[in-house]
Amino acid sequence: MNENKKITDSDFDKTLAVKCQNGTFVGKETDGVVAYKGIPFVGKQPVGSLRWKAPVDVLPDNGVYEAYNYGKAPVQAPGDSAVQYGMGEDCLYLNIWTADKTAAGKKPVMVWIYGGGFEVGGTTDPQYDGHNFVKENPDVVLVTIAYRVSFLGFLHLSHLPDGKDYEDASNLGLMDQIMALKWVHENIEGFGGDPDNVTIWGESAGGASTTLLPLVKGSHKYFKRVIAQSGSPTQTRTPEQAIACTDKLMETLGCKTVADLMKVSAEELADTWARLYGFYQVLGIRTFPERDGKSLPLNTWEAYANGAAKDITFLQGCNKDEMNTFLGVIGEDAWNAWAGGRKAEKLDQLTDEEKALVESYCNDIKGESYEPTVRLFSQIMFIAPQIRLSEEQTKAGGRSYTYYLTPESALPLIKCGHMIEVPILFKHPEIRDFSGRAFDEAFSKTMRRMWVQFAKTGDPSLAADLSPDGKEHVWPIYDTSDKKVMVLDEKDIHTARESELKIVDWDRTYFLTNYYMP
Repeated sequence: MNENKKITDSDFDKTLAVKCQNGTFVGKETDGVVAYKGIPFVGKQPVGSLRWKAPVDVLPDNGVYEAYNYGKAPVQAPGDSAVQYGMGEDCLYLNIWTADKTAAGKKPVMVWIYGGGFEVGGTTDPQYDGHNFVKENPDVVLVTIAYRVSFLGFLHLSHLPDGKDYEDASNLGLMDQIMALKWVHENIEGFGGDPDNVTIWGESAGGASTTLLPLVKGSHKYFKRVIAQSGSPTQTRTPEQAIACTDKLMETLGCKTVADLMKVSAEELADTWARLYGFYQVLGIRTFPERDGKSLPLNTWEAYANGAAKDITFLQGCNKDEMNTFLGVIGEDAWNAWAGGRKAEKLDQLTDEEKALVESYCNDIKGESYEPTVRLFSQIMFIAPQIRLSEEQTKAGGRSYTYYLTPESALPLIKCGHMIEVPILFKHPEIRDFSGRAFDEAFSKTMRRMWVQFAKTGDPSLAADLSPDGKEHVWPIYDTSDKKVMVLDEKDIHTARESELKIVDWDRTYFLTNYYMP
């Protein structure tokens, strides 16, 4: 991979250079959009003795640096397309796309946080390239930020004999995100962005991150809006659940202490983790931020109910058939094996009355062998939590614009599954890993414009003259009586009451949000 270098002469385009706290960064212009790639947002990368340590803030630097190439993806078990540019522990970089940064006025800033189950992912995934998005929507500045994932980003270590110096290790990925947002707040004005009008935006683990960051003390000064796609505060775990994962890793590696772990190479850690919890290997879905009572509250739902995020406006929602993507990727037999084991684990957490409700829900679902569990885990992991987020935010006096996405994939089994909307929103119709097709152009462009309108104004509604499909779209704020959502239907974007759509089963699945995800 090509790495950015320090520029030691004056032979660079001064109009593409932006002075920041930690250096002057020179971007590249393509077709009216300037991209700044691989800007470090930390003073030291988390390597060597800084492994499993909190991110280090930047230091003043008068040097001039290329911002032509992406940084590395975070170390992870294999399988994700984000690692095509290489991966490493030195991974804390961000990227910026802006058009006409000299234009009058400060532009709204949209900061993308990638998904991947907190296990995989990176800003280097081709579908997150921001050129097309900013070319179409030059009135915003787009930033994509990196964070540590998996065993380097969320590993509980403080219970080990020498673990007292590693109390942050459980939530390093979130701390990385906060550090990146701090950098954006302090430097984005030079790129044409408004530091006081930042929207954090993500999908899956990235969507969950956007709903957890408002619960981190001191975070609200860095953003005022949240766009959460298929992600919620339910995507967290207890210290006990985190410790169980760590202990299994330690046992497999033959390690007793953090000092032992520090001697294990990143490659061996990734290989071992792949066998134990790998996202693409065994559909692990075990790694989550930890409700430790320090970085995150012990009960994230209670925090929302108490108004922890009531000053932040939300746009959030879910896809009609979330878990079908996972079914489509691993196949029917592997799905049934995984889902059977995970359902038994979940039932063990419930009362007898609750178990009966879950079994009743599953028994009412007809069709193929996988249908009951696919629907159940769609409810547990994404759909019911998304509706609860709207409920809690609204009850606490906050604002939430809620959507329900319905277009279906052309690929077998996937339907309107998890992630199929991401290439739509980044304007990458050529990326069809989960969709198998391009979506209607007017629909896709209208979705993007709603997202941008929300980032600009805090309201995703579109007047007819602003709407790419030529229709007015008044998006109602969610309320606890009508429970209106925006149905993002490929042929007919419209509002509807939740009761018409039956998005969630209020009696038999909604309560499962109390049990969180793992």
